[in-house]
Amino acid sequence: MASGRMGGPSAPPVRRDPYEVLCVSKDSSDQDIKAAYRKLALKYHPDKNASNPEASELFKEVAYSYSILSDPEKRRQYDAAGFEAFESEGIDMEIDLSSLGTVNTMFAALFSKLGVPIKTTISATVLEEALSGTVTVKPLPLGTSVTEKVDKQSAHFFGVTINDQQAQAGIVVRVTSAIQSKFKLLFFEQEANGGYDLALQEDSEKIGKVTSAAMYFLHFQVYRMDSVVNTLAMARDPEAAFFKRLEGLQPCEASELKPGTHIFAVYGDNFFKSATYTIEALCAKSYEDTTEKLKEIESKILAKRDALRQFEIEYRKALACFQEVTNKYTQEKQSVDELLKQRDNILSSFTIHRSVINSSGDANSSCKTPDEDIRFGSPNGSLDVKNKLNKKKWFNLNLNHSDRKG
Repeated sequence: MASGRMGGPSAPPVRRDPYEVLCVSKDSSDQDIKAAYRKLALKYHPDKNASNPEASELFKEVAYSYSILSDPEKRRQYDAAGFEAFESEGIDMEIDLSSLGTVNTMFAALFSKLGVPIKTTISATVLEEALSGTVTVKPLPLGTSVTEKVDKQSAHFFGVTINDQQAQAGIVVRVTSAIQSKFKLLFFEQEANGGYDLALQEDSEKIGKVTSAAMYFLHFQVYRMDSVVNTLAMARDPEAAFFKRLEGLQPCEASELKPGTHIFAVYGDNFFKSATYTIEALCAKSYEDTTEKLKEIESKILAKRDALRQFEIEYRKALACFQEVTNKYTQEKQSVDELLKQRDNILSSFTIHRSVINSSGDANSSCKTPDEDIRFGSPNGSLDVKNKLNKKKWFNLNLNHSDRKG
């Protein structure tokens, strides 16, 4: 999770080492980084520090640092080149809806409606209540579903209890909304003090005519499609958008659950209204064929992603060659046309009429006398003869008229 303002995912004015900001070492695990972020995000969250602008800036710095270190590729780039690795591209961050004004919330809702993926963070109030253990947890037995309506920036908590056999078979928790509400599916780990600490979250995605989010604990790696990663990758290189369709494939962070009671929650993520949803918990024992098909298709998609990356390299090489050949074709065509035109001009020079062939191929007579025009049946020549005869006839008529007068 991370947070940012609607003005854009910008970095703090003075950037500190992300490891220093989160108080972790460079060899810290993903889990250590996540735990450090959650602790600092709660400490500096705007909800808790409404009158402290310094805390708000620290919160943004923590969010910015986590947006780098929580992404394996960005973390690798930072370790290799520091902040220079991100000079030409923005860091994608999340928005805390509770800290936005009405106008910015309306803009966020509009962009979301237009299909622009906008990530949001969870209200600090919800996280604090979970950590303190003061939330109400409703039981959700396996094989059952519950349909509810949750207010915006609020959460409903559910407890799913499983035994050894069910844990071994695998568990799926799924949330859908037939009216396409936006929500988050959350998974919490129980703390020693009885509170619940956020461990996983899945944002709802539009699939067909519904929005959906799910968590799969099936003892093998299941992947989710991050639409934001896909959108950013396509935006950077629209011409190669096809090759980026699988780049948003991200591994889910947990693949199994131990026997006991596990806490899930549905968080209302709509901009203005409550979210209507249905949550269900399933044991994979009844879906063995489906589980095997999922395992197989995940493997095929991963292989296809690797194949697409290699194919993109081959495609770009072939495209470069094609463009080079196309340019050469255009140049050669122009060269042939010019040579043939010059040849026509040269061949047309073999004439006693001294005709000049202009660039458009038209023959214009030069140094011709009126007699020549008459001799060769020139239309202009004929017109000149008629004019001369008319003039002579007019002269004779005048003379005759003068003689009569005399």
